[in-house]
Amino acid sequence: MSKQTGGHPLLISAAILSLSVLVACDIGSQGTGGGQPDAPQQSVDTRPQQQAGNGGSPAETALQRPVVVETLPYAEVEEELVYGHFVFPADMVDPLPGVIVIHEWWGLNDDVRAMANRIAAEGYVVLAVDLFAGRSTRSPADARALMVRIIENPDLADENIRQAYQFLSESGQAPRIGVLGWDFGGGWSLNTAILFPDDLDAAVIFYGPVTDDAERLAPLNVPILGLFGANDRGIPVAAVRDFEQALEILGKNVEIEIYPEAAHAFANPASANYNASVAELAWTRALEFLDRHLSVAVD
Repeated sequence: MSKQTGGHPLLISAAILSLSVLVACDIGSQGTGGGQPDAPQQSVDTRPQQQAGNGGSPAETALQRPVVVETLPYAEVEEELVYGHFVFPADMVDPLPGVIVIHEWWGLNDDVRAMANRIAAEGYVVLAVDLFAGRSTRSPADARALMVRIIENPDLADENIRQAYQFLSESGQAPRIGVLGWDFGGGWSLNTAILFPDDLDAAVIFYGPVTDDAERLAPLNVPILGLFGANDRGIPVAAVRDFEQALEILGKNVEIEIYPEAAHAFANPASANYNASVAELAWTRALEFLDRHLSVAVD
């Protein structure tokens, strides 16, 4: 497992702080709070996953197959265990590709867990990480405070993500590993690719902050899929196109989708900007991308 040197890869601080103001206006109540669990927990989930909000999200669709769900520690950061949502198909026999799932600024809540279950049911071992030390919230002000803590202490998130990768690679025995995140987590999906420029096999960014810094992007050998809304006030199309162009000039593997009728948080059913048809289209696109790059048959 390689580690990036020569400066911290966090590229999104200013963008995500300004974006947080817009997100606070667009999002209603979110998820549930709660701290770390007392012990690992396991269950088998065969039900459709329900998502609060306007309905119609991918998380509401019946799972392709039953999955085994575990809440367990995957990392230790600042001498504190970090618990994540680990899920895999109940019929798994041989090792499967892995996906790191990174939450929005609301934290690791039930919505994110439901989406992780949906990905696992497609044939992956999935670890939904927790960058907020067991905290999640419904409050935009509290969410911003949690996010700022990471922006001000990015090394904590670095170590968290490194150990998440190691967990999927070693304990999960995943032969290939990708990452997927939304908003704040979308930005951290890119940061994860920068942390593992040669080891990560795919990165999916749902409307996360991006960069056109060629020096930072140059080491990347990770296929990247970016899914954005043309009407996103926090992440303008021009910034996305600059990101795309920078990667293309560097000869990187990048695919960008910009949906004309979509705004920021178009895939979040609790957002005023939720667009069910675009959300489903983007979800299908993300699954196709993961399948193409994480399939064990791919050379």
